[in-house]
Amino acid sequence: MCAVCVFCVSLYSRYPFTSPGLGNMASTDNVYFILTKKDEWIAFPKAGSIFFMPENKFISEMKKSSPPLKLRMRLMKHHSGREYDLETNDMEQLCVEEVELLQALPDDAERLRCFRERHDLQAAMQLVIGTEVTVEEAGKKFRGVIQYTGPITSASISCPIPGSFFGIELQGPDRGKGHCDGTYRNVRYFTCDKNCGIFAPFNRVSSLLPSVQEPSFQSERLELGDRVTYFIDDKCRHGMVLDLLEIGGRCFVQISTVSNIPFFNSKIISNPFFFVCLFVFYICIMPQPNTFFIAEGESMDVDTPPEADTDYLYMGLSLNSMVEVTLGEGNTYGIIRWIGKLPDRSETMVGLELDDNKGVSDGTFKGQRYFNCPMKRALFVKLSSCRPDSRFQNQTDHSTAELQTVPPMSTEQVEQLLTGRMKGIQGHCNSCYMDAALFSLFSCSSVLDSMLFKSTPPQDAPIQRTLLNDIVNPLRSNGFVEGKHIMKLRQQLQKHGYSQSFTTDEKDPEEFLSVIMHHILALDPLLKLSAAGKVQESYCYQIFLDQNHRLVLPTVQQLLEHSFHSAGLKLAEVPSCLILQMPRFGKKFKMFDKIIPSLELDVTDLLSEGPQQCMVCGTLAQIECIDCFKDPLFSPTGFKVFCRNCSEQVHSHPQRLSHKPESLEIPKGYVERKNPHTMIRDKMELFAVLCIETSHYVSFVKYGPNTEDWIFFDSMADRQGETDGFNIPEVHPCPEVGEYLKMSPSELAHQAPRDMKGVAKRLFCDAYMCLYQSTTMCLYR
Repeated sequence: MCAVCVFCVSLYSRYPFTSPGLGNMASTDNVYFILTKKDEWIAFPKAGSIFFMPENKFISEMKKSSPPLKLRMRLMKHHSGREYDLETNDMEQLCVEEVELLQALPDDAERLRCFRERHDLQAAMQLVIGTEVTVEEAGKKFRGVIQYTGPITSASISCPIPGSFFGIELQGPDRGKGHCDGTYRNVRYFTCDKNCGIFAPFNRVSSLLPSVQEPSFQSERLELGDRVTYFIDDKCRHGMVLDLLEIGGRCFVQISTVSNIPFFNSKIISNPFFFVCLFVFYICIMPQPNTFFIAEGESMDVDTPPEADTDYLYMGLSLNSMVEVTLGEGNTYGIIRWIGKLPDRSETMVGLELDDNKGVSDGTFKGQRYFNCPMKRALFVKLSSCRPDSRFQNQTDHSTAELQTVPPMSTEQVEQLLTGRMKGIQGHCNSCYMDAALFSLFSCSSVLDSMLFKSTPPQDAPIQRTLLNDIVNPLRSNGFVEGKHIMKLRQQLQKHGYSQSFTTDEKDPEEFLSVIMHHILALDPLLKLSAAGKVQESYCYQIFLDQNHRLVLPTVQQLLEHSFHSAGLKLAEVPSCLILQMPRFGKKFKMFDKIIPSLELDVTDLLSEGPQQCMVCGTLAQIECIDCFKDPLFSPTGFKVFCRNCSEQVHSHPQRLSHKPESLEIPKGYVERKNPHTMIRDKMELFAVLCIETSHYVSFVKYGPNTEDWIFFDSMADRQGETDGFNIPEVHPCPEVGEYLKMSPSELAHQAPRDMKGVAKRLFCDAYMCLYQSTTMCLYR
C-alpha cells in the first residue's frame, strides 16, 4: 500500500507514465499536451495544437519546489522542430490514445472542439476491427466495417505519434462509393474491392452497435461524490469519493479521510486529502450517507437516503452560491464555480472553490478544465452533497430566496457549458424570435438584469419569475433551457391579452421586447432622444435613412450617424443598452447586401449635451455644423464639430459660405482640461447580433475579450422526429467572425457571401438587430 500527495495525483491522474508509488503503469518516452487557449496577439501556435516534451524532463520540472509556470515544448507536426515556451495553465494533458486519434484531424479548431466535447473521442476508443460503423464522406453517410485502425503516415522525430485513422470497407448498397481498395499512397493496410475502401478520422466514424458500459467506474453503484464506508483493521471508517481512476485494469479511488488512520505517517496525515493506491473492486465500495473512504475485499450494505429527503438542501443553489460540504473531519466551505454533468456521471455535479487548501486540483477533473482557481482549492462533488453555508443562514432573507440570480457566463463557462447540441434555448412552435432575443440579452450580458428584480405588480410577478427562474438562471448555470419553459412564458403573455397568437405565430423581436419591458415589467425606457428641445423615450431604435445616403458597405456607426442626421436627433444621455434595428423593409427586403457590425459605437458626437473635441485641433468644441455632415474634407460622413477659430477658417472657404454653424451646449461649470487630447469619449460595446433569414431568427453573441470569442446560436438547428418530435438547439463557436471583423471595408467588399467561412455570411448579410452596452452606464441603471 502506498500514498501519493494530491498535487502529484492531479498531475498524473490522466497520464500513464511511471512515477514513484504508482505501481507498474505503462511508460512512454514523451508527455503530450493540447493547447486550449492562447494570447490573442500571438498568431501561432493556435489553440488545438498538440505539443510534447521528454517524460524525464517533464517529471524533473514538476518535482521542483516551485513548479514552472511555463514549459518549453515541441510542436507535434511533420517537418517541424520548433519549440515554444507555453503557459502550463493554457494546456491540458493527453494520453497516447487521445494523441493518436486527435492527430488525424488536420484542423486545430476541430481538434480542440473534439477534445472538449469528449463524446466522439471516447466513443472512438471503443472501436475495433470488425465493428459495424457509419462513415461520413463528402457530406453523405455510408455503412461499412472497420478493417484497419492505425497510422497511414510514418512517425518522425518531430512527430513521434502520427494520426490514427480507421480503414473501413463499405458494405451493401454503399459498396463502390469509396475511393480506394485498402491502400494509401501505394501502401496496403487492408484488402477490399476497388472503390470499397475509405480512410477516415474518428470524428467521421460512428458505431452502429449500442455502446457497452465498462464496469468499475461507470457502474451506478459508485460515483464521484458518493459517501462510502470501509473497514481497515476491523474498524469502520468513513469517506467521500473525490476521484476515480482505472489504470491497467485496476481501480483506484481518491478520497478524503479522517486523520486517525494508524498506518500513515504524520506527514501524510497533515494533508487530509491524499491518493490511496489500493487494488479494489467497485462492488466492495458502497455508497453510505455522510461518509467518505474505500474498502478492500469486504462488501457492505448500501444506506443511501431517499433523493426527496435531501431536495431541500440544495434547491435554489446556483453559480457563486456559498455552500458547505461535510468531509471526514468536519464541514468545509466554498463557492460553487461550475454546475453540470461530468463524463459517465448520472447526477448533477458541482465544482467548488474551497476556502482553504483541502481540494484536489485547480479546477480540472480527469484532465478537463471546468473552472479556474488556485491549486488544491477545487473539489467536485454532487450537487445534493452541498448545503447553503450555515455561517450566513441567519443573514438570509428567505422572502427573496426565489429571486436569486446567476451571473452571466464567463468565457470559460461558455466554452465548457454552452457549446454543442442541445445547448442554449430549445425552440418550439415559431418561438425563434423569442429564443434569439433572450439568448442574446442574457446568456453573457447582465446589462438588463435589473428587469429581473425590479418591483413588479402582483399580476405580473409570475412572468418575472418565469423569466428569471425558468429561463435566465438555467441558461446561465446549465447552458440549456427546455422549450416548455419558453412556451410557458408565451402562454402567460397571451393570457395578459397583448396578443392572442403569442403561442402559435412568429413575432418580431422588438414586439416581444416592447411587451416584456414596457407593458409587463415597466422598465425605464432604455433610450432617451432629444429632438427640437423635446425628449422622446423608447426601448429600441429603428434606423431610417434618406435616399441620398451614398453608402454601399456601411458600418453600424455610419448608419446610426446618418439616421440621427436625417431625423435631426441627438441622445439626451448615454444609454446603458442600445438596441438598434437595421434599415430594412420588413423581414425580406434589405437595404444593403452587407452591413459591418461596429465592435465599438462611439456616441460622443451624438450627445445633445457634453464636452466634445474640435475635429481639427482637438481643443474644446463650441460649434457644430450640420451642413458639413457629408463634406468629405475631414471624413466621408459624420457629425463635424469645431472650436470657434477652426470653424471660422473652415467656413471661410467659398464652398461652405452657405453653411449655418450652430453653437453647442456645453455643461455649466465644465473646465477644459490642460491636455484636451485626453478627453474621454463615450463608447458602447457590441455584445450580440440577431439575424433573420427566410423568417427564421438566429443570434451571434460576443462572449469574451478576444477577437475570436464569438458563438452562434440557433434554437432550431435540427429536429428529432416529425409531428411528435422536438427541436434540437445548438450553440457553436464561430471564430471566423472575428477574422472578418478585423478586415478593412475594402477587404470585406471583395468577400463574396457564398465564399465566406462558417456562418460569417449570416452575420454580415442578415443582421436584423444589433445590441450594444455601456459598461459604465450599466453600473447606474
